[in-house]
Amino acid sequence: MAKKSSTSSSSKSKTKQNPIVGKPHTPNPEAVARVFEMIQEHAAEFVDLRFTDPKGKWHHTTQTVSTIEDDTFVEGFMFDGSSIQGWKAINESDMVLLPDPETAVMDPFSAKPQLILICDIVDPKTGHFYNRDPRSTAKLAEAYLKEAGFGDTAFFGPEAEFFIFDNVRFGTGQNYGLYQLDSIEGPGSSMKEFPEGNMGHRPTIKGGYFPVPPVDSENDLRAEMLSTMGEMGLPIEKHHHEVAQSQHELGTKFATLVKSADFMQIYKYCVHNVAHSYGKTATFMPKPISGDNGSGMHVHQSIWRDGKPAFAGDKYVGLSEEALYYIGGIIKHAKALNAFTNPSTNSYKRLIPGFEAPVLLAYSAANRSASCRIPHATSPKAKRVEVRFPDPTANPYLAFSAMLMAGLDGIRNKIHPGDAMDKDLYELPKDELAQIPTVCGSLREALEALEADHAFLLEGGVFTKDQIESYIAIKWPEVYKFEHTPHPVEFEMYYSV
Repeated sequence: MAKKSSTSSSSKSKTKQNPIVGKPHTPNPEAVARVFEMIQEHAAEFVDLRFTDPKGKWHHTTQTVSTIEDDTFVEGFMFDGSSIQGWKAINESDMVLLPDPETAVMDPFSAKPQLILICDIVDPKTGHFYNRDPRSTAKLAEAYLKEAGFGDTAFFGPEAEFFIFDNVRFGTGQNYGLYQLDSIEGPGSSMKEFPEGNMGHRPTIKGGYFPVPPVDSENDLRAEMLSTMGEMGLPIEKHHHEVAQSQHELGTKFATLVKSADFMQIYKYCVHNVAHSYGKTATFMPKPISGDNGSGMHVHQSIWRDGKPAFAGDKYVGLSEEALYYIGGIIKHAKALNAFTNPSTNSYKRLIPGFEAPVLLAYSAANRSASCRIPHATSPKAKRVEVRFPDPTANPYLAFSAMLMAGLDGIRNKIHPGDAMDKDLYELPKDELAQIPTVCGSLREALEALEADHAFLLEGGVFTKDQIESYIAIKWPEVYKFEHTPHPVEFEMYYSV
């Protein structure tokens, strides 16, 4: 069983002398005590240490509870950082996993009682947070917001969509490339033979928005996903079918930047594992199905100062000038942001002009095809900006931090976004539409934009040049692999030319 240090005085003395402690982090004694209470309350046998790699994937290593002490939250655990893509080289691999006691939650999917702790990464040579650790970047972004005087708190509320399938097959080789997705709701299902019979009730293409069961076949599955998220500490609100066949969304409340990113990692973990327990498979790929809507991750964001909403004012639809400048920063740096908010080659199969996707770099209270939408809100406290181009392949820590830094750059430099676009964007004349800039059209363009425009991310040491360069370096191979691999549709178009 987990144990505390023998005396509080020895714990304090060790904390003071320990070189691992970095300025951004001081363990909360009450949170540490709560960890041990949870271990006892749930008879936990294991503690799972979770951390996020630069691409946004959760990783873990598991400790027995006998290894968890008060000093754990000061000293952490050594691990091999060279095994994580984009991190340390093999000759400098030693790194430290530093558990954050504030994140303690029981794992509902483990066979043995297991506590989860989300960790930050510490470089043992410097004793400070590792500059390529996404969660540490998010903490620095929050600190910069305060230190630079822009506000006290940044709130983020992501809305991640996903698809559920019953079977998936895919693979590539030198002489083949294929994928096949099957779903009880998906294309071709109306003509399939099922053991229990084909009942025929299913959404049509682009017809998934809100029909009741049995057309909505995954109502109970979504409900279990949402309730499981609630068990893991997320402030849950709602669930519903999305527009595309087999597409879904779960709703949670907004939170502070780091906490919201933590919640997104738990969100994905629950979606994947509950689907798996039902014998199904879930994916956050933005565009797994051709000819139907893709999955986005709209991100609501706002800044508060002295307990008041800094985005509320007397300008456009009740926004403050500060909020407009924030939008201006998002629009100015949108192409560079795409490298973080839309970091997959598949992202740009969703971001296509002429459809519902928010490709136009404009803001509006009415148009959902604008990249920045202002949701209707009667209360000043609810005034916020909804950035609509991100998708759920994003690393939430890096994407949220980058958007905050872009918005703050807009406030600092008073970058006004111009007039709102409240016309019907689908009906604009071509010459007028051509005047509105768009997001990137490919991951290649996004990485090139980030290479050219990243000074705003370096303010306050939130991101570092080394971190940005290493991130770009691990993303280029995805571009090359995608661009150099023949696609099945090319055989349809060109084989008999």
